[in-house]
Amino acid sequence: MASDRAGALRRLGEWCARHWVVVIVAWLAAVGGVQALDRIYGGDYSDNFTLTDTQSYQGQQVLKEHEPAAGGYGSQIVLHDAERPLTDFGPQMSQTVGELQQLPHVLSVQNPLTQQTPPPQDGQDGQDGQDGQDVGPLSSDAATAYITVQFDVQPSTLGSSYLDGVDRAVEPLRSAGVEVEYGGPLGNLARPEADDRVSEAIGFGVAILVLLVGFGSVIAAGVPLLTALISVVVGVAGLGLLAAAFTFATVSPTLATMIGLGVGIDYALFLLTRHRQTLMDGADPVRAAGRAANTSGRAVLVSGCTVIIALAGLSVSGIGFIAKLGVAAAVTVVTAVLGALTLVPALLGLIGRNIDRFHVRKPIAEVQEEAGIESGTWHRYAQRVERRPWWFLAGGVSVVAVLAIPLFSMQLGNIDNGADPTSFTDRRAFDLMSDAFGPGSNGPLTIVIDQSSVPEADRSDLASQAGQALADVPGAAVITPLQPTQDGDVLIATAYSTERPQSEVTTDLVNRLDDDVLPQAVSGTAAQGYVTGTTAAQVDFVEIVSSKLPYIIAVVVALAFLIILIVFRGLLVAVKAAVLNLLSIGASYGVVVAVFQWGWGGPALGVSGTVPIESYVPMMMFAIVFGLSMDYEIFLISRVHEAWLRTGDPKASVAHALEITARVITCAALIMFSVFAAFLINENIVVKMLGLGLAVSVLIDATVVRLLLVPAVMTLLGKSAWWAPHWLDRILPHIHAEGEPEG
Repeated sequence: MASDRAGALRRLGEWCARHWVVVIVAWLAAVGGVQALDRIYGGDYSDNFTLTDTQSYQGQQVLKEHEPAAGGYGSQIVLHDAERPLTDFGPQMSQTVGELQQLPHVLSVQNPLTQQTPPPQDGQDGQDGQDGQDVGPLSSDAATAYITVQFDVQPSTLGSSYLDGVDRAVEPLRSAGVEVEYGGPLGNLARPEADDRVSEAIGFGVAILVLLVGFGSVIAAGVPLLTALISVVVGVAGLGLLAAAFTFATVSPTLATMIGLGVGIDYALFLLTRHRQTLMDGADPVRAAGRAANTSGRAVLVSGCTVIIALAGLSVSGIGFIAKLGVAAAVTVVTAVLGALTLVPALLGLIGRNIDRFHVRKPIAEVQEEAGIESGTWHRYAQRVERRPWWFLAGGVSVVAVLAIPLFSMQLGNIDNGADPTSFTDRRAFDLMSDAFGPGSNGPLTIVIDQSSVPEADRSDLASQAGQALADVPGAAVITPLQPTQDGDVLIATAYSTERPQSEVTTDLVNRLDDDVLPQAVSGTAAQGYVTGTTAAQVDFVEIVSSKLPYIIAVVVALAFLIILIVFRGLLVAVKAAVLNLLSIGASYGVVVAVFQWGWGGPALGVSGTVPIESYVPMMMFAIVFGLSMDYEIFLISRVHEAWLRTGDPKASVAHALEITARVITCAALIMFSVFAAFLINENIVVKMLGLGLAVSVLIDATVVRLLLVPAVMTLLGKSAWWAPHWLDRILPHIHAEGEPEG
């Protein structure tokens, strides 16, 4: 069966090379057709998702039932005038509030000039919090105020066109000279639409240079770039069609583009390398394309499946938001594999023997494997690794260990708007709120006590007990007095942290309120206490993601282990692959922590101050990096395995494989590194974080791991690397990563 499948790939490659007109026209039709369908029927991207098993969600549901106007999704419109007090703009404020109230999906709008600040609790000083800053909707100097708008849906799902109505509503204030900024979800909605074209252009530019230097041929450099671009365009348009039926995060198309370009160029490069070598060995172009599909195409298929399986492992989180990010990335991986197996052979059939016709230097042939001709820099390097494997192993482990040190201080969290560029309205709103009302005003926490099961005669005692429990809570700048809803069944208060929403102090405050303060506040009664609001929901999300990360790591590692074991039938080879990949991922985590959380270079990347590591970034990085690292693992180990089967010499096989793959792996890694690193110019901090993490991980994996650790470990293992118990060997299916040798 393995031979039939291998033959099928060879026949597919030869057919595409022979009928290149049909294949190329079909791909061009797919590009135009899928894009047209995407523009007509494609959906929008949104960060709207719900975690129903959290206390913040349950608290929000209680509010919706008993106080609908307070149970929606809040957003702030921040007003500032340094010259005149905002109390002078009463008519304009009333007009703005009235027009906002008429907008679709608006539950309530609070006028800061008429809203009454509740009286202080015992030990508190009215509007002033513990740090002396205001917490009410109007600052003491009347220079800053905020309008709170409650929506019945998450504003981020309403689309950027919804802001037209908001802009019209606030126009009276803007015309009067008042600075108006949108905070929270409205501010996120007002962010400029991400444009990845500059990042793509930079990545392509570096890829062209690398391919020209590595292979010397203009045509050889163009084939991987063209096929990757076409594959990504089809994949991203297909993702847009999926977005019409499912909710994908706003970062999804950028993530899909990033991954699609990286793997698309790599997969095409692997096939091109084999094809070019076969041409130099004297085969005709059609047969050469068929052999490339039968050998390297096999590795591409296995590698692509590994990446997709790793991304599918994200579903273990049980969080639809995370699982769909994996789906988004997998879409372009699928189109990249299809492009490599069909479009690449078609282009090679079109080019024929002219692949090296336009060259910037004399093309250099790959190592002549069959003839045994081995010489040059990489051969000498391979011999050094073979002679001193312990030295190379120690050096590689030392580098990885040093880079991984910051990992142990990783703080997962949710990056707030204070880290955005000042060109964003949500950042300006954040700064105005922090200056006037304290940093905690950007992430108010709503305290909900459901006393519907408490007899009315006991409710006053409960309110007194809860008020005492909420006094002087560590980490809280101020907690407003508890106020009953109109039906009297629920008590509501608002807590403000002493620090900004992304701070550990705020996270600790949410957990303290939920775990200690509120249980104490309702002890001895049938009441239930909750902490809700956007910031509380983000804290719950971080905790859920943190708890799921070990399971995802275990599942992805286990799946990758099984794939390597099935393909190469060596128990220690599979163990080695899993362990070394974990080391490289740990090192990349360390770099991300040092840059963003420690601030070592974050400002140079456009990040304001230090930020926590976005909660789902390590999870995404792990699945993506573990999958992508298998590209190089399979490409290198398949050559080792091929030489081992042919010669039976384990050490010489490692050196031989290292020599013939080092240049291709280096070029592929530099290209993928440049593609990922180019996304550092994106203004979205999560995209920057993913771009840096993926770029560093690829660099570490293709250099320290593949060129130091893997050959050193394989040399030390010798024949035992390919050992497997007889019972295991009998039950494992037969899959050849590079196809079976051809006659």
